[in-house]
Amino acid sequence: MRAATAALIMLLGACGQSAPDKPVRQIRVRSPEQDQLHKLDEMNRAIALKRAIHASGLKCVRIDKSGYVGEYRNLSMWTASCSDKRDWALFVGPDASVQVRLCKDLARHGLPACVIKTQGKSPAGA
Repeated sequence: MRAATAALIMLLGACGQSAPDKPVRQIRVRSPEQDQLHKLDEMNRAIALKRAIHASGLKCVRIDKSGYVGEYRNLSMWTASCSDKRDWALFVGPDASVQVRLCKDLARHGLPACVIKTQGKSPAGA
């Protein structure tokens, strides 16, 4: 009985103490599709992004401008400006899935703005 009481006291005494901080290691999972977008010329990138927009059930007659925005969590973010004056954000996942959103709606959802990075700025490994 005394041993159980002593063990309980020791456990309660440890409350509030945390283990030393360990460095958190980020693991990035990337798909060949994410990397391939960085290797396409403007025309082929526009075709790929337009197909993704259409596959999402949305419309884009012609892409006038497109480019890489950056990484958002584990998604590669791209933007495409269509001739019908709509700007789209495309989030490409490591499973090759694509989520498409209107750029004008991103701020209210706390997502990054559709601002193209300078050419040549791609994530490591792309």
